Amino acid sequence: MRIVIAEDAAVLRHGMVQLLTERGLEVAAAVADADGLYAAVAEHTPDAIVADIRMPPDHTDEGLRAAVALRLEHPGLGVLLFSQYVETRYTARLLAGGTSGVGYLLKERVSDVDEFVDAVHRVGTGGTALDPEVVSQLLSAGRDSGGLGSLSPREDEVLALMAQGLTNAAVARSLGITQRSVEKHVAGIFAKLGLPRTDSEHRRVLAVLRYLGASPARP
Repeated sequence: MRIVIAEDAAVLRHGMVQLLTERGLEVAAAVADADGLYAAVAEHTPDAIVADIRMPPDHTDEGLRAAVALRLEHPGLGVLLFSQYVETRYTARLLAGGTSGVGYLLKERVSDVDEFVDAVHRVGTGGTALDPEVVSQLLSAGRDSGGLGSLSPREDEVLALMAQGLTNAAVARSLGITQRSVEKHVAGIFAKLGLPRTDSEHRRVLAVLRYLGASPARP
């Protein structure tokens, strides 16, 4: 798996290069700003990028905006945001195309090296790696729209775990309830969000996108 890293902190950038290389991943480039990220992706066509959100020159949201643009230009590109901050507006745009191949981890909450490496693997192979704190803040940002206010507290918990990429069986284990109970809660979520069964849409994905504030409510 080929990776491009975008991180302006030199020590952290070199540390990630060493860590991922030792774990058998190919780090094709490690850059310090968004311009370097664009150039590296164009040159190396990586499977995934690991990018900080705030990078030079303004240290606002350059990395996140670059990730959004790169996903549009390269739809199969995995994106793992690795930052100290949660930025909701552009993250919703990043997730608007689906959660496949997208991750967002907070630096101070990653306490295990294997957790980080596993997240890189997951987004590079089309999986999802979302920190629960990121999911919570995205929910708070878009809570009043899309029918989410009608969900029960348990349905909120189930949908939050769905947004982290968990299957019904994994949700059941996490909450200490039966899989049948999870299935009933999922059905309730679909009903309250106005997501009928169709042959052309994946209701689970639509529910997660609604939860993350990345999909407008249906009429």
